[in-house]
Amino acid sequence: MRIRPLVLALAALPFISLAAQAATDPVEGTWLTENGGAHIEIAPCGGSMCGTIIWLKEPLREDGTPKRDINNPEEANHGNPIIGLQMIKGFKKEKPGIWEDGEIYDPESGKTYDSNMEARGPDTLGVEGCVLFFCQEQTWTRMK
Repeated sequence: MRIRPLVLALAALPFISLAAQAATDPVEGTWLTENGGAHIEIAPCGGSMCGTIIWLKEPLREDGTPKRDINNPEEANHGNPIIGLQMIKGFKKEKPGIWEDGEIYDPESGKTYDSNMEARGPDTLGVEGCVLFFCQEQTWTRMK
């Protein structure tokens, strides 16, 4: 009779997997930026969503060394590599697929902007960066 609990547990596995998939937020995943220059991995972190640069189209400087965060206003961060850099943080969930009041860091300029992001279908993410009332939006595409 010990086989019955094992059979029941194995039969439940597909349903557990489906429930886990349904629990993920639509903004989670790996995204290609609008200009095609980077892949950003968005995942939960401490009750928020964070985004990390995991790939760059041009990862090296002219001298062949990895690109570093040389434009960061904090001089102590100038030696940090761009790949692995957390550029999205602090978002608050409005509802599934809509995250607001976060920040997005642009390593090319060294500036941080107020940001919102919204899933616009399964493979499209609107990412907005704002200064005061002026906002600019990019459309990122899900990597498969």
